[in-house]
Parts: sequence; C-alpha cells; structure tokens
Amino acid sequence: TTHKERYQIEQATIAIGSGGLTGKGFSNGTQNTLQFLPESRTDFIFAVICEEWGFAGALSLLLLYLLLFLRTIFLIPAITEPHAQLLAIGLLLHIILSALINIGMVLGLLPIVGIPLPLLSYGLSNLLISFGSLGWIQGIYMQQ
Repeated sequence: TTHKERYQIEQATIAIGSGGLTGKGFSNGTQNTLQFLPESRTDFIFAVICEEWGFAGALSLLLLYLLLFLRTIFLIPAITEPHAQLLAIGLLLHIILSALINIGMVLGLLPIVGIPLPLLSYGLSNLLISFGSLGWIQGIYMQQ
C-alpha cells in the first residue's frame, strides 16, 4: 500500500475509534471537521458516520442495508420472468456489494478502490444509479 492509502486508513481508524458507543454528535467529529480524513464525503463517509454517531449509528446503518437486502430478496421469488429475476438480483447485488466493499475498505479489511457508499456518499451519479436500480427492481415487481 502507498503512503496515501495508509494515511487514509489510519485516519479512518482514528475516526471510527473516537466515535465510541454513541458518537460525538452531528458535525462534531474532529477527523472530518479538521479535514484529517480525506474523501470524507464520498469514499470514507462510513468513518464519519462512525465518529459522529458511534457504534450505534454504524450498527443502525448496517441494519438498514440488511433490511433493504432482505426486503428486496423477498420480492424476487414473486417475479415470474427468469430474465427479470436475474436483472433484479444483479441490480440488488450491485448496491449491496458496493456497500460491503466500501465498508470493508473503510475498516481496512479491503484495499482502497474508491467505491462510494450507495445511497449516502456525496455525488449525483452514485445516487441516481442507486435510486434508479431500486426503482427498476420495484418496476419489475409491479409488472408481475
């Protein structure tokens, strides 16, 4: 890993660890506000959430992603067209795997690859793709 990647992981680890159980409060995180954490609005937004909302906030976010995954996975068997099922599975996996890769990257378990956290990272492209994918899955389900 490069020096820049090590620095990002170190700062993310400091942010995650300093959040504690309940966090420092909204916009009270030092790593983010003092700009120690690079890419805090995009690739490392999970570290900011951990610092400001603590373990409880991080766990809540993970539970929301799990709820999204389970709710969508239970819709898929109701889709009768096999190609539509595969499309829905692919769209869902794109969102969930992107979230898992981003969180693993922030925790230092995976290499830094620059994947944004779906539905949360700053940037219109990622948001449009995520919402478009969820809307497409819902549209496939509604057509049945």
